[in-house]
Amino acid sequence: MVVISVKPIFTIGVLTLSLILSVLLLSPTSPLYKAPLFLTSPMNKLDIWSVGRMVEWRPCKWWLQGHLTALPSKNNGFIRVDCYGGLNQMRRDLCDGVGIARLLNATLVLPKFEVAAYWNESSGFADVFDVDYFIQQMNGFIKVVKELPSDISSKEPFHVDCSKRKGQFDYIESVLPSLLEHHYISITPAMSQRRDRYPQYAKASLCQACYSALRLTKSLEKKASELLEAIPKPFLSLHLRFEPDMVAYSQCEYPDLSSASMEAIEAARGDRKPWTGEVAQIWRKRGKCPLTPNETAFILQVLSIPTNTNIYLAAGDGLMEIEGLTSVYTNVFTKSSLLSGEDFKSMHGNTKAALDYYVSINSDSYIATYFGNMDKMVAAMRAFNGLYKTLFLSRRAFAEFTFQGLRGKELMNALRKAHRDDFAMGRGSALPDCFCEFKL
Repeated sequence: MVVISVKPIFTIGVLTLSLILSVLLLSPTSPLYKAPLFLTSPMNKLDIWSVGRMVEWRPCKWWLQGHLTALPSKNNGFIRVDCYGGLNQMRRDLCDGVGIARLLNATLVLPKFEVAAYWNESSGFADVFDVDYFIQQMNGFIKVVKELPSDISSKEPFHVDCSKRKGQFDYIESVLPSLLEHHYISITPAMSQRRDRYPQYAKASLCQACYSALRLTKSLEKKASELLEAIPKPFLSLHLRFEPDMVAYSQCEYPDLSSASMEAIEAARGDRKPWTGEVAQIWRKRGKCPLTPNETAFILQVLSIPTNTNIYLAAGDGLMEIEGLTSVYTNVFTKSSLLSGEDFKSMHGNTKAALDYYVSINSDSYIATYFGNMDKMVAAMRAFNGLYKTLFLSRRAFAEFTFQGLRGKELMNALRKAHRDDFAMGRGSALPDCFCEFKL
């Protein structure tokens, strides 16, 4: 069942053009967006997965071997983690919250999922994750309770919002006094907190929560397994981010998109106006601009990913310009093309994202066009399971080379080398909080 693509009529024409034409001329002042890319593939080269790896990331022994500091007999109170955003952002906050609770010697209350109306989702923690399994797996790392003691169960927690704190923010200095005073607090974890400052037992609790204790509910895992079974094998899971809100948030300009896409982006912009002039060039060179489906298809071909590859599109609703991918890669599948039951139709943001996560960590290979919360978690889980065919497409390299005026074979060779180096060195395949570098 092919979803988004129209296979037969245009395929021959596209492939013929691919053999004849090189990449269109790129203007250094406005790269890529004067006209769509012609997609050509270095036909006689092995694909990216054939590159020998020099470094792999594996779970650190200090976490897996369970050399834990015993939990103190008396703790300092109760902490509830308030999680906001999409599923994978909430998962990140939950993992941080577990580490914080262990750091502050507190009992963890099951987290609260705070979902904005934008996500069209009201699922709580227990609707997505197996609560009993989570508690069991955290045994010895941290105490978790479903319900509060009767003397405080009727109280609202004292809220401590750390979300805007960065870098050197210290939970012991800034949050522990509130915990000791109120005995029951809720917390929004800090952004970009340096976890390397945690003692090892707190880091081990965080790692255990992230990678061993979070299992989907039985009903959700059954649906995810059904989806995985329906995808033709072998397959590549592609996490493609080119939705109106993502482009609007990036503050990047894409002047040659369709009028419908341009209108959708403008509607999502709000106060976030696109950068212009030199600032826009600097922003793009820093890799801040999402890759279009057209650019994504071009890079996949540069990496010698065959155009008949089965691709599962791990993405939310609202993807723009998808024809830029499906006109070249014709075996593209989505959730909605493979699942049609009423139980699937009733799903929204969190539960649909859980399906993409499950499929991606079990795919034969995984490629992401972004480096967001889902991508980091999927890459780490794949490393945890010994699956190393994982790659992040480099927006920075793509922008830098096109600004340098590279085109045709020069551009293709430069992009191929950049991604070969990334894959060989295992860049992005896991985060150092819970994983250690292993040189091959």
